[in-house]
Amino acid sequence: MSLRLPLDGVRVLDLTMIAAGPYATQLLADMGAEVIKIEGPTRYDRYRGPLRGRDREDYPPGGPGDRPYNQGTRFNEVNRNKLGIALDLAKPSGVAIFKRLAAVSDVVIENYSPRVMGNFGLDYSVLQVLNPGLIMVSMPGFGATGPYRNYVANGPVPEAMSGLQHLTGYAGGPPMKISGWYYDQTNSLTAAFATLVALHHRRRTGRGQHVESVMLEAAALLVGEAIVDHAVTGRSPDRMGNRHSQMVPHGCYRCAGEDAWVVIAVRNDAEWRRLCQAVGRLDWETDERFATVEGRRLHEDELDRLIEGWTAERDHREVTSMLQEAAVPAGAVLHAGEVMDDPHLSERGFFQGVVHPEAGAALLPRAGWLLGGTPLPIRRPAPCFGEHNGHILAELLGLMPEEIRALEDGAVISSRPLV
Repeated sequence: MSLRLPLDGVRVLDLTMIAAGPYATQLLADMGAEVIKIEGPTRYDRYRGPLRGRDREDYPPGGPGDRPYNQGTRFNEVNRNKLGIALDLAKPSGVAIFKRLAAVSDVVIENYSPRVMGNFGLDYSVLQVLNPGLIMVSMPGFGATGPYRNYVANGPVPEAMSGLQHLTGYAGGPPMKISGWYYDQTNSLTAAFATLVALHHRRRTGRGQHVESVMLEAAALLVGEAIVDHAVTGRSPDRMGNRHSQMVPHGCYRCAGEDAWVVIAVRNDAEWRRLCQAVGRLDWETDERFATVEGRRLHEDELDRLIEGWTAERDHREVTSMLQEAAVPAGAVLHAGEVMDDPHLSERGFFQGVVHPEAGAALLPRAGWLLGGTPLPIRRPAPCFGEHNGHILAELLGLMPEEIRALEDGAVISSRPLV
């Protein structure tokens, strides 16, 4: 018996690009929604990469081939489980097709700046008339109102404007950008959750709604305690590197080998004593400087040197195992190859082999949760550009072959980027 997924029967029109929006719709697709990714023939998702072959680290072995825009692993990971259509919304016939799709869909999600959907003639007031139960989720950088409404943003911008980069860095040093585009993923989770809430609301009331998931506001939520601290006390929190306001020791410690590290976080005196016993340093346990949280904080520099002196002689996974067996929170910092080989993730079936028609075989991470103890399956590879034009137009909308050909001849739809 096949696994019934929570969003079976829900259809999502996905107008998002790059990372934040496509990751949100990936989560919906993983939960069973029929997600139709819509790109423009002349405005394709730039996460696909260049249109002509060029060396890039995320192409499969053998290079990019003649259609590199179908082979980038970043695009193919975040767009798995989706259908794909290339439809030009700058043309009246493309807008007419989109309206017909919206009339038979449950959700439209987009991450344009606020003016774009109105420019297409596809703002929510228009779509709601066609489908009163339709949910529209917008993911602007700064919201549909306010002085920044027309500015665009990607992850690092709200990192800075939310205050996160002020908090990120070493004590006495400058603010630092965190690795990756962290707030793209944060806004993805917020948007996916908001979509689920809107679907629940519609099931109870029968009504659709327009939801805003604003990147800057989602970012500010994650530094809430610093904002509240300043509001109450007037203080501006200082940067503290890998240290913690309550846990001591708390840091990332060098281990044996090249660029090998382990993270250790001791929450209380009992865990500190267990750490001392696990590493065989009873002299640390009896040292009055380290007996309490307050004492350890006063001597944190010396404490970090002692701990790193011990970890530097051992493998990062060995340190993790020793401390976890003693019920002390610890985790090895793994590079990508180690994650792929991690026995815990392997036992849980976290990675699934997927064969893409042009990119070939790859192991992709599944959704980060189980359903009834079962990993959610990756049901289909990411779509090639315009791969499902004919299927969607013929099967879903009932267009005749000559009508589809006319759309192709007019470049309203396409099976390759027209740039």
